[in-house]
Amino acid sequence: MLIDLIKARFHQKHRTMAWPDGPLPPLPERFAGRPVIEGSCADNCRTCADVCPVAAVSFKEKAPLIDTGRCLFCRRCEAACPSEAIRFTHEYRLAGRNRDDLTVSQGCGPFPEALVEKARSLFGRSLKLREISAGGCNACEADSNVLTTVGWDLGRFGIQFVASPRHADGIFITGPVPKNMETAVLKTYHAVPQPRIVIATGACAISGGPFAGNPEHCGGASSVVPVDLFIPGCPPHPLTILDGLLRFIGRV
Repeated sequence: MLIDLIKARFHQKHRTMAWPDGPLPPLPERFAGRPVIEGSCADNCRTCADVCPVAAVSFKEKAPLIDTGRCLFCRRCEAACPSEAIRFTHEYRLAGRNRDDLTVSQGCGPFPEALVEKARSLFGRSLKLREISAGGCNACEADSNVLTTVGWDLGRFGIQFVASPRHADGIFITGPVPKNMETAVLKTYHAVPQPRIVIATGACAISGGPFAGNPEHCGGASSVVPVDLFIPGCPPHPLTILDGLLRFIGRV
């Protein structure tokens, strides 16, 4: 039996991706990353805003703005825009340290800043997170758990999900935080030793997503606890999550 296991291991070879020291892992052809706004819109045209199911598109001086913290990346705005001014790219770097940095406007940077110097000095070599599934659909949770598999191997960066907030450096929140979870989130937050951090992952955790405005939800993590890193997506691709964590602690 042992020799069979050894043979199988040699047959499987090395499965952990080389990124960030090597090439990026392949992204699906239909992957929708950070949008860009190019060109000009037709006069008084608000088609993109009208078709957005979560009001992620707004206008400033007749120019569209896309809030990636609310966006579900459904691409309806891209398909509906008669001027083809909106285009979703394969830019996976979506995470930002400030909520306002998640808004895409014409001519803005390719991706938001995520590095927090304090986080780099404190957690650059070891970061332990307690995940809280606060009313999510389990899509964000599933893509987070993928990072612990051999293909991604989150532990090689010194980052781990732990079972107790007492052993954590911060909390990793998914879901819109229903009212029934508000106390649990607060208790978990205060159980983490200081200095502590909070990471909001997915549209629901950032803004409430499709549940924004619902009185049974708090409308995202920042309405309950202070958030240090926002990772957009519905759900975020594992690469987007990993990139956000690594940029946050200055590892890429």
